[in-house]
Amino acid sequence: MIIKTLVVGAFEVNNYLVFEENSQEAVLIDAGGDYKATRELADRNKVKIKYILNTHGHLDHVAGDYDIQTKEDAKVLLHKDDEFLVKALKQHLALYGMPEYEVPKIDEYIEDGQEIKAGGMTFKVIHTPGHSPGAVCYLIDNILFSGDTLFADSVGRTDLPGGSYEELGNSIKNKLFTLDENITVYPGHGPSTTIKHEKAHNPFFGSQV
Repeated sequence: MIIKTLVVGAFEVNNYLVFEENSQEAVLIDAGGDYKATRELADRNKVKIKYILNTHGHLDHVAGDYDIQTKEDAKVLLHKDDEFLVKALKQHLALYGMPEYEVPKIDEYIEDGQEIKAGGMTFKVIHTPGHSPGAVCYLIDNILFSGDTLFADSVGRTDLPGGSYEELGNSIKNKLFTLDENITVYPGHGPSTTIKHEKAHNPFFGSQV
């Protein structure tokens, strides 16, 4: 499996283009809004994006959905509990004084435990509410795409609409920290980490784990 990272926008969101070496089909984990750079990355690797797997509905992770959806015929996937955030995309962009993007159509609402297959890969959905009600992580083999739920030595903020610090803590402790410790975590912002490192060193948990 090949993972190409594209850091996008003012919030420096990690978008991940994921594909198998001998496949022409890829998935994109989150779409921060730079269609040109995303298209160029896909072209360089000779792959076509089949799905945009959104980790949650915040503007910095979904602003690019519409362009890729309409120009590349990619399907947009999201947990239904974050639909309200996507519908409010234009209002949130205006609030932050950011350029306007079109609101994407959600092609499929995903659920906890669901498996998504593309390009010879299988991604398992893990619903991890807390940063937002519909936040999810995607697990494939020994890789976890954690969105804004878990970062290297940190966790996602919970002071935005629908956020809950209690839910976030429960999601991480009960759904992520129970995974294999050798799993590598690719978050929505910042560097990668491992489950083992976060269980031992994440300052938001400490001896609780």
